[in-house]
Amino acid sequence: MSLLTVEDVTMEFGGLLALESVDVAIEQGELVSLIGPNGAGKSTLINVITGMLEPSEGSIRYAGEELVGMTPHEIVQLGIGRSFQTAEIFPELTVKENVNVASLLSEHGSFSLNFLRRRDGYQAVKDRTRDILETLGLDDEAELPAKSLPYGDTRRLEVAVGMATDPELMFMDEPTAGMSPGETEMTTDLIERMRDEWGITILLVEHDMDIVFDISDRIVTLHQGSVIARGTPSEISADPSVRSAYLGGEVS
Repeated sequence: MSLLTVEDVTMEFGGLLALESVDVAIEQGELVSLIGPNGAGKSTLINVITGMLEPSEGSIRYAGEELVGMTPHEIVQLGIGRSFQTAEIFPELTVKENVNVASLLSEHGSFSLNFLRRRDGYQAVKDRTRDILETLGLDDEAELPAKSLPYGDTRRLEVAVGMATDPELMFMDEPTAGMSPGETEMTTDLIERMRDEWGITILLVEHDMDIVFDISDRIVTLHQGSVIARGTPSEISADPSVRSAYLGGEVS
């Protein structure tokens, strides 16, 4: 049984089909990339899987459990994390506090009114936060306000927030967007470590095709809301339907 199974998922917005009969299966420990031109439906598919949107039709199962109808925080508690296309953090909180918030959400599902006054009382949360920040090289910035971080560190913090939910499956939406070459290399190395060392299954949306073809186990290609190809990087690179979906006909 696949860890994640998306079957016949359709998403309609006022008569416009953003997704049409999409089928995707991801196995435990895989790094699967989701590619396609702008407007292909990539972010919409992730939003549907993570409970931000409810599909018009179809089934989504994680470890055999149906996700359709669940709230985003219920899905997080099952072991599904996410980093967004644009950094989603609390800028006024410190780096450490941002990770604490995500860790508490994964354990308790919602925030109580006195959350910010008692957050340091959770020893397990504090330990998890420390370990994550050390792993991502953000421990020296732990007490800094998140808004003070440079762009690359902000994106790493966003990954740390996703990891704080202790995911078995992680969605990463364009994690290298806007990064310098050095930051991109560091982030790519981090993604591979997440899969190879920490055993996290990853669904990656990434605009840099060099990264996609270098690190993916499999690639799924969306075009106009439908899956037009799936396979290994070499199979996708040679697929004429994928080439025709991109301007210029080149994907690598």
